[in-house]
Amino acid sequence: MNFKKQIPNLFTLGNLYCGYLSIGYTASNHYKNAAIFILIGMLLDSIDGRIARLLHVESPLGKELDSLADIITFGVAPSFLMYYTMLFDLGWIGLAISGLFPLFGAYRLARYNITAKEESLYHFTGIPITIAGGILATLILFREDIPSTFTMVIFILLCFLMVSTIQIPSLKKVRLPRNETIVTILIGMMLFMNHARSWRVFTSLLYIVIPLYLIYMTYRLIKIKASR
Repeated sequence: MNFKKQIPNLFTLGNLYCGYLSIGYTASNHYKNAAIFILIGMLLDSIDGRIARLLHVESPLGKELDSLADIITFGVAPSFLMYYTMLFDLGWIGLAISGLFPLFGAYRLARYNITAKEESLYHFTGIPITIAGGILATLILFREDIPSTFTMVIFILLCFLMVSTIQIPSLKKVRLPRNETIVTILIGMMLFMNHARSWRVFTSLLYIVIPLYLIYMTYRLIKIKASR
């Protein structure tokens, strides 16, 4: 097995595991922790593709694995979170409504997978499921300060935006600042420490995620320096 080719897949599997943990914490009534794990999944999802392109190890396997991870972390996990925090009192009707989110998200992912690669570099057709799931998780994370009606409206809007034909600019060709990863880590850690009552439980997770980010940044800086 070529370990170099598996590096991006490790980040993708980390994203998938965050989705699993989010579902588990939702079932345990730890909703803030569940929302935070979706956001951590976003951090991992934001760089697996970049690492694959950086190492020149892009593959159909990685693309399929990424889609499978995304439907769990940003489709199923947010829908469970939405049901237990907003729609539980509606019974089976609430369960049916919350289930629309992964259905629309799955359709969006399937359509994206058959889109020409060159086209996806410049724009997305419909809002990506990663963004939709992240927005929903953020709204639920701050649900004590946000009217539930507003969250419901956004939930329904996100469902339709995912399968819409609206073109959204892609940032894949935009060169981001060198320190964007470090900034992302700091923001994620602040959210984590401010909103997870038992954040010390996840110390081991932070010890895994942060070094991986730093290794990526170090490799990127070395590559930039070597190219000059």
